[in-house]
Amino acid sequence: MKSQPESVLTIDDLADYLKVSKSTLYKLAQSGKVPGQKVGKHWRFRKETIDQWLDKTSDLPAKPR
Repeated sequence: MKSQPESVLTIDDLADYLKVSKSTLYKLAQSGKVPGQKVGKHWRFRKETIDQWLDKTSDLPAKPR
């Protein structure tokens, strides 16, 4: 039984968590813009690290289009 949230997220989990498409997330991960690492052929992300990354990036000014 799972009683607490997972601390390691798959690409599917993180796409749901961030509300972005998997293809966008793959691009961000491969370019190093979102913190994660590959385990074999699969990407894995630590939820705590993602939360810290979100906190840090939310403090940055938005880039003009």
